[in-house]
Amino acid sequence: MATRQLARSLILQSLYEWDFYKRKPDLTKIVERNLNEFAPGLDEPDFAWRLVKGVIEHIDEIDAIITKAAPEWPVEQIAIIDRNALRIGLYELLYADPEEVPPKVAINEAIEIAKNYGGPNSGKFINGVLGTVYKQLQEKEQPKQATSD
Repeated sequence: MATRQLARSLILQSLYEWDFYKRKPDLTKIVERNLNEFAPGLDEPDFAWRLVKGVIEHIDEIDAIITKAAPEWPVEQIAIIDRNALRIGLYELLYADPEEVPPKVAINEAIEIAKNYGGPNSGKFINGVLGTVYKQLQEKEQPKQATSD
């Protein structure tokens, strides 16, 4: 498994545990334990830490975006795996450096972790929500490009 893919999987698992226990355990300790136990010597631990820190810093904004993009699915009713795969994907899509993680890579990686860890329809659900957000981002950029010509 590629380094960043492994980091995303570990962060997904850490967020799952944290979310499952109603955000009570210390997320930092969960991430440290998972990195030490399941990915000792990970090539890019700083990537994993940036990812988890970014998701947590923007979690309220991310959850609001999920609510808008999937109004028929209240965030707390989305399966924990799907909810956290969306959080990771949306963080990378909206807040991460696009030079480091291009938007389509962010979407594809979120879909893949959802397929690997979620239910039979998780990949389609993640694809639908992230695709909607990506399309909205593209539409917002269109007028900017037209006025700059």
